[in-house]
Amino acid sequence: MTGQNISQGKPTVVLVHGAFADSSSWNGVIARLRRGGHPALAVANPLRDLAGDADYVRSVLEYVQGPVVLAGHSYGGAVISAAASGSSKVKALVYIAAFIPDEGESALELSNRYPGSTLGPTLDAVPFPLPGGGTGTDLYIKPDKFHDQFAADAPADVAGLMAATQRPVATSALEAGASAAAWKAIPSYSLVATDDLNIPPAAQRFMSERAHAHTVEVEASHAVTVSQPDVVARLIEQAAQGIVH
Repeated sequence: MTGQNISQGKPTVVLVHGAFADSSSWNGVIARLRRGGHPALAVANPLRDLAGDADYVRSVLEYVQGPVVLAGHSYGGAVISAAASGSSKVKALVYIAAFIPDEGESALELSNRYPGSTLGPTLDAVPFPLPGGGTGTDLYIKPDKFHDQFAADAPADVAGLMAATQRPVATSALEAGASAAAWKAIPSYSLVATDDLNIPPAAQRFMSERAHAHTVEVEASHAVTVSQPDVVARLIEQAAQGIVH
């Protein structure tokens, strides 16, 4: 990938998934980016705590040579906002149906600021042991609720596989306040999913406008990276083309 980046002179696209998803949720986007000559990789977001998740993504960025377009879906938006802070590599941020928090704001707070999310009743809370002792809580979307809640515009069989392979998020990650807001210093792009039942579209619009992000609206569910990868890839390509070398 490093050699490809150098030879083509294009930034590497680093993709960060959010809660209830995994890196495979970017597969369709990656295929389209690669057809356009854009090197891309998807990071396995730990979904454990916001500061730690951002540190992990930042460590991946250290091993990517050359400029980077950093994209995040859902909770991944909060992660990239922190991970890119102070980075000289990240030249553009792309938020896909994502949280774009200011310092001190949590994903849970932003989601609850506007009506429209129906996520809460679809969740199962499962305890897990913390490394230093004690117990944390993981959140999963109930399998029989996953299609309608998360990926209504994806085929039922695809949504079924997504439900079975979903990565849980620790409640503490969604409750943590953001430590940094890289969008204040880095050009930002945002895709608002107008049929999103996880993050209310009104919240997405508010955050996008506040960040002065170049914004597009798409009639799509929260799982827009799976249901409409072409649209997502086009916005990322636009961000890459806007980078001044």
